[in-house]
Amino acid sequence: MTETIHIAKAQTAPSCTVVIFGASGDLAKRKLIPALYNLRACGQEVAPHEFAVLGFARRPMAVEEFRESARAAAARFSRLELDQKCWSEFAAGLDYMSGLDEPDGFRRLKERLEQIEASHKLPANRIYYLSVPPEAVTECVERLHGAGLIAKPGAANFTRVVVEKPIGTDLESALEIEDMLRHYLDESQIFRIDHYLGKETVQNLFVLRFANTIFERMWGARNVDHVQITVAESEGVGSRAMYYDPAGALRDMVQNHMLQLLALIAMEPPISLDPDAIRDAKLDVLRALRPLPRGARDLVVRARYAAGTADGKPVPGYLQEQGIPPSSHTETFVAFKAAIDNWRWAGVPFYLRTGKRMPARASVIYIQFKDVPRILFNRDSKLPPNALTIRIQPDEGFSFEVLSKQPGLDIAIRPVRMNLRYDSEFSGPSPEAYERLLLDVMIGDRTLFVSAPFVEKSWQFVQSILDLWINDPSFPMHEYPAGSHGPEAADQMIRSDGREWLNP
Repeated sequence: MTETIHIAKAQTAPSCTVVIFGASGDLAKRKLIPALYNLRACGQEVAPHEFAVLGFARRPMAVEEFRESARAAAARFSRLELDQKCWSEFAAGLDYMSGLDEPDGFRRLKERLEQIEASHKLPANRIYYLSVPPEAVTECVERLHGAGLIAKPGAANFTRVVVEKPIGTDLESALEIEDMLRHYLDESQIFRIDHYLGKETVQNLFVLRFANTIFERMWGARNVDHVQITVAESEGVGSRAMYYDPAGALRDMVQNHMLQLLALIAMEPPISLDPDAIRDAKLDVLRALRPLPRGARDLVVRARYAAGTADGKPVPGYLQEQGIPPSSHTETFVAFKAAIDNWRWAGVPFYLRTGKRMPARASVIYIQFKDVPRILFNRDSKLPPNALTIRIQPDEGFSFEVLSKQPGLDIAIRPVRMNLRYDSEFSGPSPEAYERLLLDVMIGDRTLFVSAPFVEKSWQFVQSILDLWINDPSFPMHEYPAGSHGPEAADQMIRSDGREWLNP
């Protein structure tokens, strides 16, 4: 029987009130409300026994209407079936108010919070989740401060502010937001959330890297030929046109999700499991990440999807989607070649790509190891390489490809996949990313949250790509049919190095 080794147990969170700014929006319905309900339904040992949730938005809505909307969202998007008793307990602490855009809205927010805390006998521990556009973050924090809703660090009761990605729209705006956050808040009060870091498979990257000596000894330029990171989305822009068109794939996916994955793959072992030690180790990767030079057309590809098919049905191109202006020059696909200038990774190319309307939803990291010498079995026939494939979504797990002799009298070699699937190897429920991250905010654990220097360094790299596009009006915008793996130009980019994309 395999023994499970417990390194650290989940902590119990203190009682608190969670205020969701933008509570009538899509993120609150699809992710935040279901995650908070799941914590109430199954996490009594670690989640706070008592917590309230206050929705705060522009749209006027009766509390009962908000509760019904929240119930419908939880029934549809929760990983757990709705339990009537658990829902009744959760709904009793669910409240709503409008006024996010009104002059006295934050004064009334303070009054409502004090009423909720008195009614539910809760301490004044408050979490403000800013599910708002990047341009609204500054105003929200300034008005929280103006209304006296931010406690000083070290006070008897805590204030924690959760900021959604992306922080800013470019390097300059990101630095302005960071300056504002640090002006009104202590760093310990800021939780910059990236839901990818809450995914079970992403967290397991850390264990895979540093709990297994077999991989650590192979990890680096001596043995690795190249690394690919693919984050593919099968959906189009859908109802997110208003948000997505000003952002695009580079800002929406690369600046946060993909650079986080890159950092986890390439980081050095941290000196401890302390949150700051882990975040510093990831930051060192971005410090060594080489910005793209001017005129580097051969290192980056941008594109947008054209009309094609998805699930066997015709779908429109990006410019034909509802809400997208005909003059839009926004990319829905980006691929680039990156280099990390440090001792471990010097000379190893990292190929990253992300796009919408690709054949399937998948996030995959592919680490290809170097060929064996051209002797023995590799003398006359090119043998396929060893490779480690880490699947983040769907079908979470990883596989390691090695070569084996096929049974028989001939010497015939073929790849054999050693495969681990989490759903078949491990039993029991696995919390969704937002459940884990919201619980960490309640506890005050910032391990899985983004540091201010990481935000700055990630934007510095992304800005080097934005500058390529801004300074060169002739930089091509390729197209690819919806339902394909991206434009031919992305294939040519990696093929020019004698390599091929691994299509998930």
